[in-house]
Amino acid sequence: MREADLYRQRENELVNCELCAHECRLGPGQVGICGVRVNRSGRLYTRVSDLVVAAHVDPIEKKPFYHVLPGSASYSLAAPGCNFRCRHCQNHEISQMPANGRKLAGEHREAAELVREAISCGCASIAYTYTEPTVYFELMTATVVRARERGLLNLMVSNGYLTAAARQRLYGLIAAANIDLKAWSDGFYRRLCGARSKQPVLETIADFRAHGIWVEVTTLLIPGLNDDPRELAEMARFLARVDPAMPWHVTGFFPTYRLTTVPPTPPETIARAREIGLEAGLRYVFAGNRPGLGGEDTCCHQCGTRLVRRYGFRVLENRIADSRCPECGTPVAGIFELCRPAGST
Repeated sequence: MREADLYRQRENELVNCELCAHECRLGPGQVGICGVRVNRSGRLYTRVSDLVVAAHVDPIEKKPFYHVLPGSASYSLAAPGCNFRCRHCQNHEISQMPANGRKLAGEHREAAELVREAISCGCASIAYTYTEPTVYFELMTATVVRARERGLLNLMVSNGYLTAAARQRLYGLIAAANIDLKAWSDGFYRRLCGARSKQPVLETIADFRAHGIWVEVTTLLIPGLNDDPRELAEMARFLARVDPAMPWHVTGFFPTYRLTTVPPTPPETIARAREIGLEAGLRYVFAGNRPGLGGEDTCCHQCGTRLVRRYGFRVLENRIADSRCPECGTPVAGIFELCRPAGST
Protein backbone atom coordinates (compact mmCIF):
# COMPACT_ATOMS: atom_id res chain seq x y z
CA MET A 1 0.00 0.00 0.00
CA ARG A 2 1.01 3.62 -0.48
CA GLU A 3 -0.50 6.80 0.88
CA ALA A 4 -3.42 7.92 -1.25
CA ASP A 5 -3.83 11.18 -3.12
CA LEU A 6 -6.70 13.59 -2.55
CA TYR A 7 -7.79 13.23 1.04
CA ARG A 8 -7.99 15.44 4.12
CA GLN A 9 -7.08 14.55 7.68
CA ARG A 10 -9.58 15.36 10.41
CA GLU A 11 -9.62 15.21 14.20
CA ASN A 12 -9.57 11.87 16.05
CA GLU A 13 -7.78 10.15 13.16
CA LEU A 14 -10.74 10.63 10.81
CA VAL A 15 -10.11 11.26 7.11
CA ASN A 16 -12.23 12.61 4.27
CA CYS A 17 -11.54 11.06 0.88
CA GLU A 18 -11.81 13.77 -1.78
CA LEU A 19 -11.39 11.60 -4.83
CA CYS A 20 -14.93 10.70 -5.90
CA ALA A 21 -18.29 12.32 -5.25
CA HIS A 22 -19.10 9.90 -2.40
CA GLU A 23 -16.43 11.79 -0.38
CA CYS A 24 -16.27 9.00 2.19
CA ARG A 25 -15.60 10.01 5.81
CA LEU A 26 -13.62 7.17 7.36
CA GLY A 27 -12.52 6.29 10.85
CA PRO A 28 -9.42 4.21 11.61
CA GLY A 29 -9.62 0.82 9.91
CA GLN A 30 -12.59 1.76 7.74
CA VAL A 31 -12.57 1.17 3.98
CA GLY A 32 -14.20 3.45 1.42
CA ILE A 33 -17.14 2.49 -0.78
CA CYS A 34 -14.63 1.67 -3.51
CA GLY A 35 -13.19 -1.13 -1.35
CA VAL A 36 -9.58 -0.15 -2.07
CA ARG A 37 -8.89 2.95 0.06
CA VAL A 38 -8.45 2.45 3.78
CA ASN A 39 -7.80 4.65 6.83
CA ARG A 40 -4.72 3.49 8.71
CA SER A 41 -4.14 5.50 11.90
CA GLY A 42 -5.46 8.72 10.43
CA ARG A 43 -3.87 8.41 6.99
CA LEU A 44 -5.60 7.23 3.84
CA TYR A 45 -3.91 4.47 1.88
CA THR A 46 -4.66 2.86 -1.47
CA ARG A 47 -4.40 -0.89 -1.89
CA VAL A 48 -4.14 -0.72 -5.68
CA SER A 49 -1.35 1.76 -6.40
CA ASP A 50 0.39 -0.81 -8.63
CA LEU A 51 -2.08 -3.70 -8.78
CA VAL A 52 -3.21 -4.53 -12.33
CA VAL A 53 -6.04 -7.04 -12.62
CA ALA A 54 -6.49 -6.81 -16.41
CA ALA A 55 -4.29 -5.67 -19.31
CA HIS A 56 -5.28 -6.31 -22.92
CA VAL A 57 -4.88 -4.84 -26.39
CA ASP A 58 -8.30 -3.74 -27.67
CA PRO A 59 -9.57 -1.91 -30.72
CA ILE A 60 -10.20 1.63 -29.61
CA GLU A 61 -13.77 1.30 -30.89
CA LYS A 62 -14.43 -1.19 -28.07
CA LYS A 63 -14.03 1.47 -25.35
CA PRO A 64 -16.01 2.94 -27.19
CA PHE A 65 -14.19 5.84 -28.87
CA TYR A 66 -15.32 6.54 -32.44
CA HIS A 67 -13.70 9.94 -32.88
CA VAL A 68 -10.28 9.11 -31.42
CA LEU A 69 -7.74 7.55 -33.80
CA PRO A 70 -10.26 5.27 -35.58
CA GLY A 71 -8.95 1.79 -36.31
CA SER A 72 -6.06 2.01 -33.82
CA ALA A 73 -5.22 -0.32 -30.94
CA SER A 74 -5.44 0.77 -27.30
CA TYR A 75 -3.60 -0.86 -24.42
CA SER A 76 -6.40 -1.30 -21.88
CA LEU A 77 -5.77 -1.83 -18.19
CA ALA A 78 -7.59 -1.91 -14.86
CA ALA A 79 -7.18 -2.42 -11.14
CA PRO A 80 -9.83 -4.05 -8.92
CA GLY A 81 -12.60 -2.00 -7.33
CA CYS A 82 -15.34 0.48 -8.14
CA ASN A 83 -17.20 3.30 -6.42
CA PHE A 84 -20.51 2.13 -7.93
CA ARG A 85 -22.51 -1.03 -7.27
CA CYS A 86 -24.23 -1.37 -10.64
CA ARG A 87 -26.59 -4.32 -10.67
CA HIS A 88 -25.92 -4.72 -14.40
CA CYS A 89 -22.11 -4.48 -14.34
CA GLN A 90 -20.53 -6.36 -17.23
CA ASN A 91 -17.16 -6.55 -15.46
CA HIS A 92 -18.44 -7.38 -11.99
CA GLU A 93 -15.86 -10.14 -11.46
CA ILE A 94 -13.14 -7.50 -11.11
CA SER A 95 -15.02 -4.28 -10.38
CA GLN A 96 -16.96 -5.77 -7.45
CA MET A 97 -14.12 -7.96 -6.20
CA PRO A 98 -13.66 -6.11 -2.87
CA ALA A 99 -17.39 -5.37 -2.46
CA ASN A 100 -18.18 -9.07 -2.75
CA GLY A 101 -15.63 -9.96 -0.09
CA ARG A 102 -13.07 -11.45 -2.45
CA LYS A 103 -9.34 -11.01 -1.99
CA LEU A 104 -7.86 -8.41 -4.31
CA ALA A 105 -6.20 -10.16 -7.23
CA GLY A 106 -3.77 -8.98 -9.88
CA GLU A 107 -0.11 -8.44 -10.66
CA HIS A 108 2.12 -5.72 -9.28
CA ARG A 109 3.23 -3.65 -12.28
CA GLU A 110 5.25 -0.44 -12.61
CA ALA A 111 4.00 2.41 -14.78
CA ALA A 112 7.11 2.40 -16.96
CA GLU A 113 6.67 -1.33 -17.61
CA LEU A 114 3.04 -0.83 -18.67
CA VAL A 115 4.01 1.92 -21.11
CA ARG A 116 6.80 -0.16 -22.63
CA GLU A 117 4.37 -3.03 -23.14
CA ALA A 118 1.80 -0.73 -24.77
CA ILE A 119 4.40 0.51 -27.24
CA SER A 120 5.74 -2.97 -27.98
CA CYS A 121 2.17 -4.07 -28.81
CA GLY A 122 1.83 -1.28 -31.37
CA CYS A 123 -0.75 0.70 -29.39
CA ALA A 124 -1.29 4.41 -29.95
CA SER A 125 -2.99 4.94 -26.58
CA ILE A 126 -3.50 3.59 -23.09
CA ALA A 127 -7.10 3.26 -21.87
CA TYR A 128 -7.91 3.13 -18.17
CA THR A 129 -11.05 1.04 -18.36
CA TYR A 130 -12.93 -2.17 -17.41
CA THR A 131 -13.35 -1.03 -13.78
CA GLU A 132 -13.68 2.57 -12.56
CA PRO A 133 -10.29 4.31 -13.06
CA THR A 134 -11.09 6.91 -10.42
CA VAL A 135 -10.47 4.33 -7.69
CA TYR A 136 -6.99 3.53 -9.02
CA PHE A 137 -6.19 7.19 -9.45
CA GLU A 138 -2.58 6.85 -8.29
CA LEU A 139 -1.82 4.03 -10.74
CA MET A 140 -3.55 5.90 -13.55
CA THR A 141 -1.80 9.23 -13.03
CA ALA A 142 1.64 7.60 -12.68
CA THR A 143 1.09 5.75 -15.96
CA VAL A 144 -0.36 8.82 -17.66
CA VAL A 145 2.81 10.82 -17.07
CA ARG A 146 5.04 8.05 -18.45
CA ALA A 147 2.75 7.49 -21.43
CA ARG A 148 2.72 11.18 -22.37
CA GLU A 149 6.51 11.22 -22.35
CA ARG A 150 6.45 8.43 -24.93
CA GLY A 151 3.82 10.03 -27.13
CA LEU A 152 0.85 7.84 -26.22
CA LEU A 153 -2.65 9.23 -25.76
CA ASN A 154 -4.28 8.63 -22.39
CA LEU A 155 -7.94 7.65 -22.41
CA MET A 156 -10.29 7.30 -19.46
CA VAL A 157 -13.48 5.21 -19.50
CA SER A 158 -15.37 6.32 -16.42
CA ASN A 159 -18.71 6.63 -14.65
CA GLY A 160 -17.84 10.32 -14.21
CA TYR A 161 -18.49 10.38 -10.45
CA LEU A 162 -15.45 12.56 -9.69
CA THR A 163 -14.87 15.52 -7.41
CA ALA A 164 -13.78 18.85 -8.85
CA ALA A 165 -10.37 18.30 -7.26
CA ALA A 166 -9.91 14.97 -9.04
CA ARG A 167 -10.99 16.44 -12.36
CA GLN A 168 -8.56 19.31 -11.98
CA ARG A 169 -5.67 16.88 -11.54
CA LEU A 170 -6.49 15.35 -14.92
CA TYR A 171 -6.48 18.54 -16.99
CA GLY A 172 -3.70 18.35 -19.55
CA LEU A 173 -3.07 14.68 -18.80
CA ILE A 174 -6.11 12.85 -20.13
CA ALA A 175 -6.64 13.37 -23.86
CA ALA A 176 -10.11 11.85 -24.03
CA ALA A 177 -12.76 10.35 -21.78
CA ASN A 178 -15.77 8.20 -22.43
CA ILE A 179 -18.26 8.94 -19.67
CA ASP A 180 -21.18 6.68 -18.81
CA LEU A 181 -24.32 8.75 -18.43
CA LYS A 182 -26.35 5.89 -17.06
CA ALA A 183 -29.74 7.57 -16.85
CA TRP A 184 -31.49 10.91 -16.48
CA SER A 185 -33.26 9.75 -13.33
CA ASP A 186 -31.55 10.19 -9.96
CA GLY A 187 -33.66 7.27 -8.75
CA PHE A 188 -31.91 5.01 -11.27
CA TYR A 189 -28.53 6.10 -9.90
CA ARG A 190 -29.65 5.36 -6.34
CA ARG A 191 -31.42 2.04 -6.96
CA LEU A 192 -29.20 0.45 -9.59
CA CYS A 193 -25.80 2.08 -9.09
CA GLY A 194 -25.49 2.94 -5.40
CA ALA A 195 -24.88 6.65 -6.11
CA ARG A 196 -26.77 9.69 -4.89
CA SER A 197 -27.51 11.45 -8.17
CA LYS A 198 -26.38 12.11 -11.73
CA GLN A 199 -25.23 15.65 -10.95
CA PRO A 200 -21.50 14.89 -10.48
CA VAL A 201 -21.56 13.02 -13.80
CA LEU A 202 -23.09 15.99 -15.61
CA GLU A 203 -20.47 18.25 -14.06
CA THR A 204 -17.66 15.96 -15.18
CA ILE A 205 -18.92 15.88 -18.77
CA ALA A 206 -19.24 19.67 -18.97
CA ASP A 207 -16.02 20.34 -17.05
CA PHE A 208 -13.88 17.98 -19.11
CA ARG A 209 -15.09 19.50 -22.38
CA ALA A 210 -14.53 23.03 -21.07
CA HIS A 211 -10.92 22.13 -20.29
CA GLY A 212 -10.06 20.60 -23.63
CA ILE A 213 -10.58 16.91 -22.90
CA TRP A 214 -12.35 15.19 -25.78
CA VAL A 215 -15.50 13.54 -24.42
CA GLU A 216 -17.71 10.80 -25.79
CA VAL A 217 -20.74 9.67 -23.80
CA THR A 218 -22.26 6.19 -23.51
CA THR A 219 -25.74 5.26 -22.32
CA LEU A 220 -26.67 1.60 -21.91
CA LEU A 221 -30.40 1.36 -22.60
CA ILE A 222 -32.13 -1.00 -20.13
CA PRO A 223 -35.75 -1.78 -21.01
CA GLY A 224 -38.22 -0.17 -18.62
CA LEU A 225 -35.52 1.38 -16.41
CA ASN A 226 -33.83 4.20 -18.31
CA ASP A 227 -35.20 4.14 -21.85
CA ASP A 228 -38.17 6.49 -21.49
CA PRO A 229 -38.13 8.71 -24.62
CA ARG A 230 -38.81 11.85 -22.59
CA GLU A 231 -35.81 11.21 -20.34
CA LEU A 232 -33.62 10.35 -23.32
CA ALA A 233 -34.64 13.65 -24.90
CA GLU A 234 -33.62 15.52 -21.73
CA MET A 235 -30.30 13.71 -21.78
CA ALA A 236 -29.70 14.50 -25.44
CA ARG A 237 -30.56 18.18 -24.98
CA PHE A 238 -28.08 18.43 -22.12
CA LEU A 239 -25.31 16.90 -24.23
CA ALA A 240 -26.11 19.17 -27.16
CA ARG A 241 -25.89 22.22 -24.90
CA VAL A 242 -22.44 21.14 -23.71
CA ASP A 243 -21.17 20.40 -27.23
CA PRO A 244 -23.27 19.30 -30.22
CA ALA A 245 -20.15 17.63 -31.68
CA MET A 246 -19.79 15.33 -28.66
CA PRO A 247 -20.54 11.73 -29.76
CA TRP A 248 -23.29 9.86 -27.92
CA HIS A 249 -23.21 6.05 -27.96
CA VAL A 250 -26.59 4.44 -27.27
CA THR A 251 -25.97 0.77 -26.63
CA GLY A 252 -27.97 -2.37 -25.99
CA PHE A 253 -28.32 -4.17 -22.67
CA PHE A 254 -27.94 -7.91 -22.17
CA PRO A 255 -29.00 -9.61 -18.89
CA THR A 256 -26.05 -10.01 -16.54
CA TYR A 257 -24.85 -10.06 -12.92
CA ARG A 258 -27.79 -9.11 -10.66
CA LEU A 259 -30.10 -7.89 -13.40
CA THR A 260 -31.00 -11.08 -15.22
CA THR A 261 -34.79 -10.77 -15.29
CA VAL A 262 -34.81 -7.78 -17.65
CA PRO A 263 -34.85 -8.70 -21.36
CA PRO A 264 -32.25 -7.50 -23.89
CA THR A 265 -32.78 -4.11 -25.45
CA PRO A 266 -34.91 -4.30 -28.61
CA PRO A 267 -33.17 -2.94 -31.73
CA GLU A 268 -36.00 -0.46 -32.27
CA THR A 269 -35.29 1.12 -28.86
CA ILE A 270 -31.68 1.76 -29.88
CA ALA A 271 -32.78 3.16 -33.23
CA ARG A 272 -35.31 5.47 -31.56
CA ALA A 273 -32.73 6.71 -29.03
CA ARG A 274 -30.42 7.55 -31.91
CA GLU A 275 -33.20 9.52 -33.61
CA ILE A 276 -33.85 11.41 -30.36
CA GLY A 277 -30.20 12.40 -30.13
CA LEU A 278 -30.07 13.64 -33.69
CA GLU A 279 -33.34 15.55 -33.25
CA ALA A 280 -31.85 17.28 -30.20
CA GLY A 281 -29.03 18.63 -32.33
CA LEU A 282 -26.23 16.15 -31.68
CA ARG A 283 -24.12 15.63 -34.79
CA TYR A 284 -22.85 12.15 -34.01
CA VAL A 285 -25.08 9.54 -32.38
CA PHE A 286 -23.97 5.93 -32.66
CA ALA A 287 -25.86 2.67 -32.18
CA GLY A 288 -23.81 0.12 -30.26
CA ASN A 289 -23.87 -3.58 -29.39
CA ARG A 290 -25.87 -4.42 -32.50
CA PRO A 291 -23.49 -4.72 -35.48
CA GLY A 292 -25.27 -4.15 -38.75
CA LEU A 293 -28.25 -2.38 -37.19
CA GLY A 294 -27.14 0.91 -38.73
CA GLY A 295 -25.94 4.04 -37.02
CA GLU A 296 -22.33 2.84 -36.63
CA ASP A 297 -20.79 5.13 -39.25
CA THR A 298 -19.47 8.66 -38.91
CA CYS A 299 -21.01 10.98 -41.49
CA CYS A 300 -20.25 14.61 -42.23
CA HIS A 301 -22.86 16.68 -40.43
CA GLN A 302 -22.71 19.28 -43.19
CA CYS A 303 -22.97 17.33 -46.46
CA GLY A 304 -23.80 13.81 -45.24
CA THR A 305 -20.76 12.10 -46.76
CA ARG A 306 -19.92 8.83 -45.04
CA LEU A 307 -16.49 9.40 -43.50
CA VAL A 308 -15.85 6.32 -41.36
CA ARG A 309 -17.52 3.02 -42.16
CA ARG A 310 -17.70 0.50 -39.30
CA TYR A 311 -18.99 -2.93 -38.50
CA GLY A 312 -18.86 -3.70 -34.80
CA PHE A 313 -15.37 -2.87 -33.56
CA ARG A 314 -13.87 -2.91 -37.07
CA VAL A 315 -13.19 0.16 -39.19
CA LEU A 316 -13.82 -0.77 -42.82
CA GLU A 317 -13.00 2.63 -44.30
CA ASN A 318 -11.76 5.98 -43.01
CA ARG A 319 -11.93 8.95 -45.38
CA ILE A 320 -11.21 11.71 -42.86
CA ALA A 321 -8.23 13.76 -44.05
CA ASP A 322 -6.60 16.43 -41.86
CA SER A 323 -9.62 16.17 -39.55
CA ARG A 324 -11.92 17.33 -42.35
CA CYS A 325 -14.52 15.95 -44.70
CA PRO A 326 -12.78 15.27 -48.04
CA GLU A 327 -15.88 16.37 -49.97
CA CYS A 328 -16.84 19.71 -48.43
CA GLY A 329 -13.91 20.52 -46.14
CA THR A 330 -16.05 20.74 -42.99
CA PRO A 331 -14.01 20.07 -39.82
CA VAL A 332 -14.77 16.79 -38.03
CA ALA A 333 -14.50 17.07 -34.25
CA GLY A 334 -12.27 14.57 -32.45
CA ILE A 335 -8.68 13.36 -32.38
CA PHE A 336 -7.70 11.92 -35.73
CA GLU A 337 -3.94 12.39 -35.74
CA LEU A 338 -1.29 11.32 -33.24
CA CYS A 339 1.49 13.84 -32.73
CA ARG A 340 4.38 12.13 -30.99
CA PRO A 341 7.05 14.28 -29.30
CA ALA A 342 10.57 14.06 -30.67
CA GLY A 343 12.41 10.96 -29.47
CA SER A 344 9.25 9.21 -28.26
CA THR A 345 9.34 6.21 -30.59
